[in-house]
Amino acid sequence: MDEIYKTRKWRELIYSLGALLGLILLCVVLSVLSPHFLTVRNLMNIARQSAVNSLISVGMLLAILTAGIDLSVGSILALATTSMGILVVNFGLNPFLGMLVCLGIGALLGAINGLMLTKLHLPHPFIATLGMMNIARGLALIITDATPVSGFPKSIQFFGAAFIGPVPVSFILVLVVFSLFHIFLNRTAIGRYIYAVGGNIEAARLSGINVDRILTIVYTLSGLMAALGGLVLVGRVNAAYPLAGLGYELDAIAAAIIGGASFFGGVGTVWGTLIGAMIMAVLRNGLNLLGVSADLQTVAIGVVIVAAVYIDVLRRRAAKQDER
Repeated sequence: MDEIYKTRKWRELIYSLGALLGLILLCVVLSVLSPHFLTVRNLMNIARQSAVNSLISVGMLLAILTAGIDLSVGSILALATTSMGILVVNFGLNPFLGMLVCLGIGALLGAINGLMLTKLHLPHPFIATLGMMNIARGLALIITDATPVSGFPKSIQFFGAAFIGPVPVSFILVLVVFSLFHIFLNRTAIGRYIYAVGGNIEAARLSGINVDRILTIVYTLSGLMAALGGLVLVGRVNAAYPLAGLGYELDAIAAAIIGGASFFGGVGTVWGTLIGAMIMAVLRNGLNLLGVSADLQTVAIGVVIVAAVYIDVLRRRAAKQDER
């Protein structure tokens, strides 16, 4: 029995630290292969480039924790930021009000996702968010006439382009946001309910949890984080594009899964998701330094995602064996 118990403990330890060990190993390998990787400038560049995906990923984590998915985050990012761009650049709206509008649109579209899921009883979040993905993208193209909006004031550029010392403001924002979500998920009743809904939705409903309310909150927060990620992206490139965010939903899903979240719901952590986002950013940066083509980079990241999902399957299989 002692041997079985020790084996389980070691396995749990490996699973919980697997993403972090993978990140460290990846950094060591890239440091050996490229003399430019382990420099302060490059590391800060990675932190800056990972900010948008990190922010979107923590919203996606909430959806995955409820055994759901949010395919609309990239399109929400585009509609929220282009709306802000039109109001601020074309109509002279106060930049701070513009940023509130951007975040408000993201939260509103996320709430609509949640309401479509809970009030219209669509069979799966995939359907609701797939519809929103097309609606938001189409609206972004219509209101901009498919052209980018550029020339944002410095106050909006601050979150994506500014530095405090050598550290990008966008990465500091990521750490603050992730700390708040860590507290939210681990120290509040709603956070615990999110895990409960993902673990067993019927059991959660029977125990008195208002599942519809929890799901609406989850998708509202996912939309809000997509808009916040868009705000950082606009600050970095000083432009809002109606086609921005294409494929970001896949990157966000990958970051959460690589970081240890389970597609089956109820399992995942905020800091694991941040490590997952960092792994993707480090991998892309390292492959760029090594001169690997964009096509091969896509293949490599795809392999990492499949490996992460397979590890999740192995983890569930081991957990079921332990229960027997």
